[in-house]
Amino acid sequence: MASYTVNKRAVEHARKLIDSRQYVLKSQWGEVQPSADDGNRYLESHSWDEYAAWHLGLTEGASDETKARYGFVFGDFRRLHRAGLIACHYRAAEWGHKEIELAAHELLQHLDDTSA
Repeated sequence: MASYTVNKRAVEHARKLIDSRQYVLKSQWGEVQPSADDGNRYLESHSWDEYAAWHLGLTEGASDETKARYGFVFGDFRRLHRAGLIACHYRAAEWGHKEIELAAHELLQHLDDTSA
């Protein structure tokens, strides 16, 4: 199983999206989660740094500027999705990636406090 570190730039990006109200509170994550093709289309007009900002996890040992480097996507490349944060939290907890789990949890709490 891959090991991950928290992508601090992505945490900052998520907080900025929340603070600027660029989020979706209710969505079906399975329907809006970006596909591989969505990622390819995004990369056609955006940098790898911008792509990375949508992923809470950095895969240890994977090369930069490859999709394998980035995990735990939390938005649709336009807005943060609450369901995406929940999915990140759940998957990280399930797979034992405690730092990612805690980052997702803290962002979820910030979103809930902001949107209340």
